[in-house]
Amino acid sequence: MNDPDMTWQEGAPQHDEDGRGKGDPAETAEQLKAALAERDALKQKWLLAVADLDNYRRRMQKEAEQERRYAVLPLARDILPALDNLQRALESAKSGGDVAQLAQGVQMVARQFDDILARHSVVPIAAVGQPFDPNLHQALQQMPAPDKPPMTVLTECERGYTLHERVVRPSTVIVAAPAS
Repeated sequence: MNDPDMTWQEGAPQHDEDGRGKGDPAETAEQLKAALAERDALKQKWLLAVADLDNYRRRMQKEAEQERRYAVLPLARDILPALDNLQRALESAKSGGDVAQLAQGVQMVARQFDDILARHSVVPIAAVGQPFDPNLHQALQQMPAPDKPPMTVLTECERGYTLHERVVRPSTVIVAAPAS
């Protein structure tokens, strides 16, 4: 019984020439079946995770689009009462109301608009009496002003505004001309 193929003992694992086990074919089939089942389960989990990620991306994209689309809604809601007051002032003017009261009403509406813009971080740019700044001001013309330093803003023709330090619209101004 010195035959090399006959060295098998009861209950001992069988080995082939390179030392790997020759396990029971039924056991190997079960291991393969278990490995394939695990692979299939992991693949299914992966597919679900990919689908969840795609759904999340689509949902976030849709929400971002909705945010952009309706971002001005708070501003619109704040402006509507001021617009209503302006309409009332116009109706009052049509009915021949007192000019002083009309001017006072329009002035109140203008203050209301300033307050609304300030609530939304839109603030006016200081211009009159300030040195000309091409980042904040747009000069329409220069005028002689012997009592003012050159390039000082004399008059604001159209008010400029910033939103969180970003210029929304520069102030259009008239500046002092350098002495000739």
